[in-house]
Amino acid sequence: MPGGLNISSDSPELRSAGIIVPIIFSLIFLVGTVGNGLVLAVLLWNGQFKYSTTNLFILNLAVADLCFIICCVPFQATIYTLDGWLFGAFACKAVHFLIYFTMYASSFTLAAVSVDRYLAIRYPLKSRDLRTSRNAGVAIVVIWSLSLFFAGPYLSYYQIIHYHGVPICVPIWEDQRRKVLDILTFVVGYLLPVTVVSLAYSRTIKFLWTSVDPIERISESRKAKSKVTKMIVTVAILFCLCWLPHHLVILCFWFGHFPFNRATYAFRLASHCLSYTNSCLNPIVYALISKHFRKRFKQAFTCLFFQNKIRKKKKKRVGRKVHMVNGERGFANRTGAFYGGNTEETQVPEENTRKRDHEGASCARAWTQQVQDAMVSVQKELLEEKILATAGHSLDVIP
Repeated sequence: MPGGLNISSDSPELRSAGIIVPIIFSLIFLVGTVGNGLVLAVLLWNGQFKYSTTNLFILNLAVADLCFIICCVPFQATIYTLDGWLFGAFACKAVHFLIYFTMYASSFTLAAVSVDRYLAIRYPLKSRDLRTSRNAGVAIVVIWSLSLFFAGPYLSYYQIIHYHGVPICVPIWEDQRRKVLDILTFVVGYLLPVTVVSLAYSRTIKFLWTSVDPIERISESRKAKSKVTKMIVTVAILFCLCWLPHHLVILCFWFGHFPFNRATYAFRLASHCLSYTNSCLNPIVYALISKHFRKRFKQAFTCLFFQNKIRKKKKKRVGRKVHMVNGERGFANRTGAFYGGNTEETQVPEENTRKRDHEGASCARAWTQQVQDAMVSVQKELLEEKILATAGHSLDVIP
């Protein structure tokens, strides 16, 4: 951000910002991390990912937002809570570079997906050869390459200086160079993508409303494409609205009247929070508009957060207990030494034998066979004793 703000560190504004901003950034971090993580899980879970162009672009957008949230939001939150920059010179350069790097990636991705949606609806048959997963992958590589090129200057834009012995991370370029870079960022990273998005979606909406006959209007394919387009349009509008105040502050600083007072400080702070909030809004849009995403969100959420509990339950139910209850007293006396007590518990594995170790399974089968043979032998001895006892009793009663 250009310029600085001469407000005392003991002022009520900074004290309030030191409380409110970390709370807002914590919510952004929590919602954005979970939300974008669930988007990735929905698209990649269990290998069910369909490599369509739209899915690839949504995946790329989620990756950009997640990188921004993890690598930038926590560091930026400390600006309003700590007296200085405590993370070193490398982080000072890297964090601000990643802010614009991911911003470029998001804006270019939204521009690409708007063109993809227009071709899918306006020329569904002719664009099949163009709208392939391979071409989408090439487009994503180009997007990140361009983002790296345009965000690269920010690696030298910021540097640590010491103000009254406190290290702070501030822009160090001279005003003219800073002005050129800020204008370039606005034109390439915001104005051009917004123009492409506006033209593509205006033509798409016009076609949907004027060039489709009633029969095609109610077709399932047309409904599905319209719903996806509606979802992406909402994402694009939110991006434009969330990043607009950020660029307006910079433009007002260079070309307008932007005095450093409490009102401009509050507006500048709000523009920061709003632009960072954009990184956590897309998953909410997907969940609100798409039933498919809502269903997959629930499945992914259940798998991610309850998988440990399920694993623990499975471990407890690895085997079923087989109780060998006492028979006759004579049987218990004869077999007590072998079984070591009145009752013995053994675990019979329920796991698939293909997943178990072959040697362990062989030992278990051998041990089970020994137990069965011992039980048969004891039962034979008991039967023989019973027969002899019966015969002896009969002999006693014969005169």
